[in-house]
Amino acid sequence: MDLPVRQIAYFCEDVRAAALAHHALYGSGPYFVAEHIPLARARHRETERTLDHTSAYGQWGDVMIEFVQQNNPGPSAFRDLYPEGSGRWGLHHTALFVDDVDAALARFAEAGHPAALYAQMNDGFVFAFADTSATLGHMIELYAPVPSLTGFYAMVAKAAQSYRGGDVLTTIAFS
Repeated sequence: MDLPVRQIAYFCEDVRAAALAHHALYGSGPYFVAEHIPLARARHRETERTLDHTSAYGQWGDVMIEFVQQNNPGPSAFRDLYPEGSGRWGLHHTALFVDDVDAALARFAEAGHPAALYAQMNDGFVFAFADTSATLGHMIELYAPVPSLTGFYAMVAKAAQSYRGGDVLTTIAFS
């Protein structure tokens, strides 16, 4: 089974500052910032929790890059690797397209990598984190390549191809 990495994601304190710094150093971007991404539900380690997060999405060569911050206090898959108040930030997950998120989560769990997060956006889109941190040092995000997702990936890549300078950050909203 070939599951290429589609995205590299870093947990950080401020997605805008991180995206601007990455752009300045590596030429990545431009970035699309989604604030307070609405979730219909979020289950962290089998417990329903509130998860308020903001992400900046850009292109870094052939791979999407994401910077993500947690806006609310409390436990989460992000805080599993970077505890609240620790001042630590870094690589959190890489993302893979899978045909069936539930089946892929079950395969990861059978291999000793339990689900750290199972989340659903308001439009029904599902994403999940398998906790592979014991073997990889980071988590794996799983989602199905539905048209809304692949269209978003294509839009970010096209923006990078046509970027000729100007605003690095654009605010967007997910419904």
